[in-house]
Amino acid sequence: MISDEPYREIMFGGQPIQYAAKFYDDTLTCYSFSKSLSLPGERIGYVAANPRCEDAEYIVPMCGQISRGTGHNCPASLIQLAVAECLDETSDLGVYETNMELIYAELKKLGFTVVKPSGTFYIFPKALEEDANAFCKKAMKYDLALVPGDSFGCPGYFRMAYCIDTEKVRRSFAALEKFVAEEYGK
Repeated sequence: MISDEPYREIMFGGQPIQYAAKFYDDTLTCYSFSKSLSLPGERIGYVAANPRCEDAEYIVPMCGQISRGTGHNCPASLIQLAVAECLDETSDLGVYETNMELIYAELKKLGFTVVKPSGTFYIFPKALEEDANAFCKKAMKYDLALVPGDSFGCPGYFRMAYCIDTEKVRRSFAALEKFVAEEYGK
């Protein structure tokens, strides 16, 4: 099993965080500090083989070869040193839950179909028209940066990130309300 866990610490409502390798011997855990330390865009993390995994001793050298072969050799030394200083730390991830609650309530108020996330720093509402690309392009006229869900395997939906200051989230609602009212009459 390959367990992709960069969002492991971002769970809402006090849900317990499960660790797949605790339950499955043949597990590779992939982790990125970019989420827990709020370093969007920085790709620094690790792949860990469960010591009980069959052929675990081959995994580390194999991952190194794959990394070099794909050109993802090493993050900059500055980011490596910075992350080494805060291995046991996380950012204030509670802001994500606060922002999610605000955005979720606003989207529901405006009539969007949306599932409330139980973790992470983005939300995937259904666009107000079939073509999410067109929907997101229209939103740009209102200074809203929305990402069509097509490239995430969710056509007809769009992604809104909320890994920003809560005040910016609140300020965005006027633009969102204007966009929905002017473009979709809601």
